Amino acid sequence: MARASSKSSTSARKSGARKASSRKTGTLTAAKPAAAKTAAAKPRAGKAAVKQPEVKPAAPAPAPVVVAPAAPVVSAPELGKRELVEQAVERSGVKKKDAKPVVEAVLALLGEAVAEGRELNLKPFGKLRINRSQERSNGKVFVCKLRQPDSSASPAEENAGEGQNSSADPLAEPASDG
Repeated sequence: MARASSKSSTSARKSGARKASSRKTGTLTAAKPAAAKTAAAKPRAGKAAVKQPEVKPAAPAPAPVVVAPAAPVVSAPELGKRELVEQAVERSGVKKKDAKPVVEAVLALLGEAVAEGRELNLKPFGKLRINRSQERSNGKVFVCKLRQPDSSASPAEENAGEGQNSSADPLAEPASDG
């Protein structure tokens, strides 16, 4: 008979039935109102009653605030390849038929470098670092960080790290007639 009673208690444990006193700490249970708790609690015989502190009513919750999504900061229209070639022609003074293949080649090289995950460090443009990339059905999406130097820095200051190879330095000393 002793075995039968132990089997029934093990089967009760396996089925998931538990006693209320063996409940784990940290599990959530439905909260009862504070007034009902204190009224329902009765002192047990032989134990001193523990007085629970009074619960003050909670302050009303603040009104919810709807936050609008951040709009991207766009200060100028998009720069296309045609406009880039035109501006390169204006700045460099070369003919459009000579500038267009060079601009297209540079854009292709930049695209390949980014696709490989390489960091770009191009002095007037800035330093471009890829934070993460994601493959999509229509192509790859790159999230990049671009750090540009201050616009107040002059081109001479930017090229200061290049040493003696500055275009302002003469290639040779003038010959003396003596």
